[in-house]
Amino acid sequence: MTRLVETVFPSRLGTGFRWLVGSSWVTNLGDGMLIAAGPLLVASQTRDPLLVAAAMIALQVPWLLVGLVAGALADRLDRRLVIMTANAVRGLVLAGLCVVIATGQVDIGLVIVAMLALGTAETFVDATAGTLTPMLVDKRDLGIANSRLMAGMITGNQLVGPAVGALLFSVGMVWPFVLTVACIAAGVVLVSRIGTPPGAVRGDVDTHIRQDIVDGVRWLMANPPVRTLAVIIVVFNVTWAAPWSVLVLWALERVGIGEAGFGLLTSAAALGGLVATFSYGRLERLVPLATLMRAVLLAEVLFHLAMALTTSPWAAYPLMFFFGAYAFVWGTLSQAVRQRAVPQELQGRVGSVYMVCVMGGMLLGGLLGGLIAREWGLTAPWWFAFAGSGVTLALVWRSLAQIAHADEAATAAA
Repeated sequence: MTRLVETVFPSRLGTGFRWLVGSSWVTNLGDGMLIAAGPLLVASQTRDPLLVAAAMIALQVPWLLVGLVAGALADRLDRRLVIMTANAVRGLVLAGLCVVIATGQVDIGLVIVAMLALGTAETFVDATAGTLTPMLVDKRDLGIANSRLMAGMITGNQLVGPAVGALLFSVGMVWPFVLTVACIAAGVVLVSRIGTPPGAVRGDVDTHIRQDIVDGVRWLMANPPVRTLAVIIVVFNVTWAAPWSVLVLWALERVGIGEAGFGLLTSAAALGGLVATFSYGRLERLVPLATLMRAVLLAEVLFHLAMALTTSPWAAYPLMFFFGAYAFVWGTLSQAVRQRAVPQELQGRVGSVYMVCVMGGMLLGGLLGGLIAREWGLTAPWWFAFAGSGVTLALVWRSLAQIAHADEAATAAA
């Protein structure tokens, strides 16, 4: 057992990181239950497509509204306390929702308000959580550390959590929300055990928060490798989200996958990601970072092409496994590269800019995907994604060598 723990969580990563992983894994389990229970609760209150969409958007739109503020606060305040406070707010909102459900007073208006509050609190959690890892782990170990965090996200958020949430909802509408509150409470306790120095990472905070945000954006724009990485993330999220927005229709009508089989598509991607995250350490040791970045981005381009040509479920499932594997390698690698390059006192602000890029790209890509599919058919978004990602990769191919070692450029500049 000790040997297994050492393999999964090497002792060189430190005790503080193990507490962080424990908190991340348990809260991701709760979030995974909400992924299933949330839409089921919404559907139990209304069948109006506009209201259903509004409830789902309420979870995402806070990133665009307060994401940069959340990142700035992560650099101004004690990061551990920010996470604990924001998660406590999430727990209180869910506890209130539990009371409303249990007493039979729930309605769609209250659900949407609760979703918006949860999305806002989660924005502060996510903007700050990514800044703790570079505080706890040496730069050379950021890749393996992020892969372990990603493994918990895949397992809890995509594999175990949704299934447990749906099962509990069928037993009693309130139970998945009650258990999620318990997961969040456990996460708060585990984060409290992390031994980071008290107070903000910045010695003196005498600037307005608007200036802090400007400084973060300015640093990113002045660093060519980190700036180019942000552009890649925006474009690849647009091209990825376009076909993903109509994936269910593509699966049902183009490929002939039934409703039950559709759920297995996301499961196949999650399994691929799980395999990849636990293989990441070996990949990073054996493959130069620039080569690895080029390989996974090329895999994305070829994946879009293969999906555009696919008409068989027997091809779709392995392709989704392949997608999960390379996508989570990219997620781990790109985050580690950025964390190595960005100074500690700017991690929150620069990281929040990236998350705004991710969310903005996904929203724009989803809109484009729906419009393209309506005009030219369900395979057209895949062709759009293939062309857009392929052209982008060709343009940034040479720059990926600098991006992979952005930390060296940042150190030289400093």
